[in-house]
Amino acid sequence: MLRRHVLGLGSLLLGALTLGGWTVSRNGKNPLVLSARDDSNGKHYAVGYRLDGTQVFATEVGQRCHDVVEHPSEPIALFVARRPGTESYLIDLRDGRLLQTVKSQPNRHFYGHGVFHKSGEWLYTTDNDTTDPGRGLLTVYRYENGQLHHSGELSTHGLGPHQVSWMPDGETFVIANGGIRTEAESRKEMNLHAMEPSLVLLKRDGTLISKETLSQPMNSVRHLAIASDGTIVAGQQFMGDAHEPAELLAIKRPGQPFQAFPLEAEQRDAMAHYTASVAVHNDLRLVALTAPRGNRFFIWDLDTGAVRLDAPLPDCAGVGAVKDGFVVTSGQGRCRLYDCRSASISAQPLDLPAGLWDNHLHLKLA
Repeated sequence: MLRRHVLGLGSLLLGALTLGGWTVSRNGKNPLVLSARDDSNGKHYAVGYRLDGTQVFATEVGQRCHDVVEHPSEPIALFVARRPGTESYLIDLRDGRLLQTVKSQPNRHFYGHGVFHKSGEWLYTTDNDTTDPGRGLLTVYRYENGQLHHSGELSTHGLGPHQVSWMPDGETFVIANGGIRTEAESRKEMNLHAMEPSLVLLKRDGTLISKETLSQPMNSVRHLAIASDGTIVAGQQFMGDAHEPAELLAIKRPGQPFQAFPLEAEQRDAMAHYTASVAVHNDLRLVALTAPRGNRFFIWDLDTGAVRLDAPLPDCAGVGAVKDGFVVTSGQGRCRLYDCRSASISAQPLDLPAGLWDNHLHLKLA
């Protein structure tokens, strides 16, 4: 997204949260929330805060970052540059020391997302090939002796890859190819009338498993949530005519094609052609979606598609699953907890102080 969200960190939230940019500990400990932020002077920081508001570190970095990729076993994380950034930062999570500035390869830039392999030995980031603008790559790094070393690259079999995630096996990539060409040092779309968005499943050796598209070529596949049973949910951003209806939530169930999630027309239209974050609650079998341009928050039954909640929420941003339901952040209003344990979903405002944060947060358990 082009804008940053105003988010806060406080001492509430001690449930269980993952996906969609927030994570909260199930065990009641005070986890470390990691994010990127800018200050009022436009300086860029990689930061770590406890949920009680205690600052662990705020490390100034040269370029604005986006997603945070935690190593599976060591107290480090890569703060990945926001498109079209060329520097990502390996940070020690104990004290904020900058361990390494990872520069993109020549004629490449980062797209803001990445994943560590469960072994901790390999890192993959979504990148752009600027010699063939928009050609999507997973750039491969090997983590060895405390440093990331460029090792190669894999094709994403599409244009403008945004988010990459793992299937539950931890060996199969899910890639959201946005389908948009952009040049180096630019966020300007070059091919809106020739977009090629797709959802790709890829083996870790680069072998293409599947590549699927939706019916509307201007419906850019952007954000992902993966359920424990392998169900993939994707949120879209529609780049076409403002008066054209667009399916902004899609699903791929195991053994089934990638297709539109069954939305009611009123919900679809209320999204204003733009979704921000999507999350799946595995235990309650729910899927949640934020639509900040429409100021709406939605929850559906993941299995039946039945609407559980359609609520106004100004500038709603990140969403994540907690033990009792979902936590949702807001760029303009208060953050909220939605309790989904009963048939009637209830909302509770969270007393979180405001602060300028990027729209992705990640949590490291204490």
